[in-house]
Amino acid sequence: MGFFDDLKKTITDALGGRKEGGNAAPAAQNVTQDIAFVALPESAEAMKALPFGNLQSPYGTAALCVCALNVFVTDAEAGIAMMNYLKGPDPLSPRDIEFIRDRFRDNNTYKVRSYFHGATPENNYTPSMPYVITVSENPYSRTNFADGYLTVYLKSGGADSVRPITLRQKKYTGEWFVFSDSFYGLLADIRVPAEQNPWA
Repeated sequence: MGFFDDLKKTITDALGGRKEGGNAAPAAQNVTQDIAFVALPESAEAMKALPFGNLQSPYGTAALCVCALNVFVTDAEAGIAMMNYLKGPDPLSPRDIEFIRDRFRDNNTYKVRSYFHGATPENNYTPSMPYVITVSENPYSRTNFADGYLTVYLKSGGADSVRPITLRQKKYTGEWFVFSDSFYGLLADIRVPAEQNPWA
């Protein structure tokens, strides 16, 4: 492939028009979807019973990842089972599990609650009811969509920028799974809650 062919491919990819197997990837877009929960699932079975539990929606899978990490805080075994369901063919590794444990040390369990609407440092990350998580795309989310990948973003009430998570689709079933360790960014540091802030 020559220089101009490479350039053409780069431009086509950036515009969301790459073709593989005769199918064009959807154009880059800005999409936002709110995922609401009347009650949060506390087990893999409860998660599977939810409307998004069939993992046919990448937005639903991303929101369920927050739910699974939220359960990990109080019940690591159940949280691991939920995450393994969301990761499909690529379950949590010992390194992944230790990473999650490490991020929740020192009373940092509020990080996951920050993704629910209404949860802010000022109210010690207390979510509004019902529980709502906003999942969004940006113009670069679908860069590798034709290969089965989609990166979406979640807003934390304690951070100035959204946090990414990448989903990968299993083409045979259409299910969207959490890809590799892309969920790590959801556990990045955020502003401490008022009750832990000596200057609040």
